[in-house]
Amino acid sequence: MEKCVQHNSSFRDTDAVVVKHNNEIIRFIFESYKVNFDAFESSGLLTQLHNNNQLITHTEITKDKWPPNSFEKVYKVIQPSLVPFISYPYEWSFSQLKEAALLTINIQLEALEKNMSLKDATGFNVQFINGKPVFIDTTSFQMYKEGEPWEAYKQFCQHFLAPLFFYKYNNHHLIKLLWSNIDGIPLMAASKALPYKTKFIFFVWTHIHYHAKLEAKYSSGADFKGTKLKMSKDKLKAFLLFIKNGVEKIELPKSQTEWSDYYQTFSYSTNSFKQKQSLVDSFLKKINSKQVLDVGCNEGEFSVIASQNAENVVAVDFDYLVVEKLSRNLKKNGIENILPLILDISNPTPAIGWANTERQSFFERAKFDSVLALAVIHHICIGNNVPLDKVASLFASLCTNLIIEFVPKDDSQTQKLLITKKDVFYNYTIDNFKIEFQKYFKIVSSENIEESNRVLYLMTKHA
Repeated sequence: MEKCVQHNSSFRDTDAVVVKHNNEIIRFIFESYKVNFDAFESSGLLTQLHNNNQLITHTEITKDKWPPNSFEKVYKVIQPSLVPFISYPYEWSFSQLKEAALLTINIQLEALEKNMSLKDATGFNVQFINGKPVFIDTTSFQMYKEGEPWEAYKQFCQHFLAPLFFYKYNNHHLIKLLWSNIDGIPLMAASKALPYKTKFIFFVWTHIHYHAKLEAKYSSGADFKGTKLKMSKDKLKAFLLFIKNGVEKIELPKSQTEWSDYYQTFSYSTNSFKQKQSLVDSFLKKINSKQVLDVGCNEGEFSVIASQNAENVVAVDFDYLVVEKLSRNLKKNGIENILPLILDISNPTPAIGWANTERQSFFERAKFDSVLALAVIHHICIGNNVPLDKVASLFASLCTNLIIEFVPKDDSQTQKLLITKKDVFYNYTIDNFKIEFQKYFKIVSSENIEESNRVLYLMTKHA
């Protein structure tokens, strides 16, 4: 029987450990967490969160069926439901980050009503399943002690409030600070990065600027007298409601949410675009995929087509406003099996954390049957100076089936990329494209797109 392998992200919690066993995820709960877990169950909070789809469900494994392990003093073993695709906060749109923040604060409020509390409020404890945020750390709950403040408050500020304020005040690119700060954006850094005017906005001042000031004051311990902050349960509840109300009011600047002409100009006539939609749909039906990655998804027109032919779709684009618009449209239209993420395929999410293995890179998580790469290859090759052989190799590492559109150099969109660049892309031709991609893939079908020089290909990787 295969032995359990501890998950690289699960070593900081002393009360439980997550392992991989036979391609399944298992959580071992130790005796040290027994009192808190029993209280979590007996309070009714566990059932309530499961019923409300706020916490990932699990199946308890009886002791006679525990998988082999080398852990001592195990109390319970549970098998959580699988998450279709693991994503990270720095890949989420503004709306997704806000939803995750509200889920976390709502769970803390519900926990408090049951005399429980969250000891963790990291963004990594939330995943998106069927279009909704779900808390995935079953052992993040502990019994509430009268008079104690919220232990995870600072973490909540670092993982949720600072990034949300970056979005609100046009510093969205700074969210990538989470790449180098796995414990959340340092509040002193956030305070310095936010506009000066935010020091006069009470909600921002309270949770970022003043919080950072206190952190700086006591960081050396010189003025710390050892007096622990006390807060009654009623005051704590009021404080949490203050945070919740503040988060609910955070919005992107109005100028950023008016997409009247956003990406509405492209090289297709009405007929050619409809033909392309029909071709993509027919190609997807041929390959019958379960997991699809849409690279350069734009506003998600083809992600939606993919969602009708697959179980799950991950739709990625480097433009955070495009991903935000897609997030809102999916919510509005009730489409649940598309996960939109902010990601530049030419500079994707790296592996971070302890030994660079604690949080996986995007490519380490990318397990897809099929990839859509529509109207994107010219951006990669000409916009980012990546040779065709490297593009072919990358896509071969991501999928078995590839639906890719070749955009020639004389296309109007490609010409726009060349306005400010010297044309040194001598190998960017359709013949060389086919040569490089056929090293890894068999061309199953190719179709010229009407009223353009573009060609749509269906490819399957060589056995």
